[in-house]
Amino acid sequence: MRFSQDFAPWGRRTRRPGPAPLATAGTPRTRRSLAASAGGLALLLALTGCGGGTNTAKPSAGSAKAAADRVEPLTAPVKPRLPVTMKSADGADVTITSADRIVPLTGGLSEIVFTLGLGERVVARDITATFEQAAKLPVVTRAHDVSAESVLSLKPTVVLAETTTGPAEAIDQIRGAGIPLLVVRPAEELADVSRRIGTVAASLGVPDAGAELDARTRSRIDAVKKSVPAPADGRPKPRVAFLYLRGSASVYLLGGRESGASSLIEAAGGVDAGKASGLRKDFTAITSEALAEAAPDAILVMSKGLDSVGGVDGLVKIPGVAETPAGMDRRIISIDDGVLLNYGPRTDRVLSDLVAQLHRKDGATA
Repeated sequence: MRFSQDFAPWGRRTRRPGPAPLATAGTPRTRRSLAASAGGLALLLALTGCGGGTNTAKPSAGSAKAAADRVEPLTAPVKPRLPVTMKSADGADVTITSADRIVPLTGGLSEIVFTLGLGERVVARDITATFEQAAKLPVVTRAHDVSAESVLSLKPTVVLAETTTGPAEAIDQIRGAGIPLLVVRPAEELADVSRRIGTVAASLGVPDAGAELDARTRSRIDAVKKSVPAPADGRPKPRVAFLYLRGSASVYLLGGRESGASSLIEAAGGVDAGKASGLRKDFTAITSEALAEAAPDAILVMSKGLDSVGGVDGLVKIPGVAETPAGMDRRIISIDDGVLLNYGPRTDRVLSDLVAQLHRKDGATA
């Protein structure tokens, strides 16, 4: 299982339970992910809403953190062509006849809907939709769980969810009221960007806009990839450890192969230190031994997670961190919770920010 960037202020991320479940389960999932599958994927991101403290890391110029408050819709007007029948990720056949009143139940799905140019049709938001255009919409989730009553009160014509959306009773209640509800598989890596955009666009009757947005997004991601500097003087690629932090809950986790961050780290010209050290799961509790084995040159964290431990000064006090090359050099990469693992239309910004912070010539914390 991995965690999605539907982080909730939040992922998505996002998919986190409260402090006790997190500590017990040992993986960052929201109640919705736990309800959806005991061993499945998805962010996110209770990430965004659980921290205190001061973040001493500064965002780089033009960073995803600075730009995370807005999405960039396509400029051409779109008009849905419906009805369409879609195969939902949970196996149901869903026929959608109207996109007049859309309710996306994760921040990542909201981002795609708004960027397709359908934002004016969205009537509610999940707690993980943190960008500016969605900020004034009513929230229909409670502690990352969907309130079926709140959703139904807004008379949606279509609801978009993910396999990590829950509780299951809420999904059943919405469908039982006759509302078309399509479940979309969460994103786990860069390769999922096109699938996600295409699925959402097709379900809302705007496949051409989906193709345009997909092409724009892939072009921008490819351009960032081309900007990644090659290692100087034959040096190895920098090792990057992705840490999930929630200081208020004493949750300190090291990302492994299935954390969701590997493809971003690799696209930015780095090596996922957790994955390279043999961690096969999504996350494992941070120990001095695990960090020594990972030996990261840089540490990647979500901004609110860094805040929750008291910034960089607090992070290096976590046992084992100060002894890593990253801890000794204070090379901490901080990226906004609301975009880091979304794998959607703003992923090029995330990747650009990661590249800029990872490859700073002075080697300092960004």
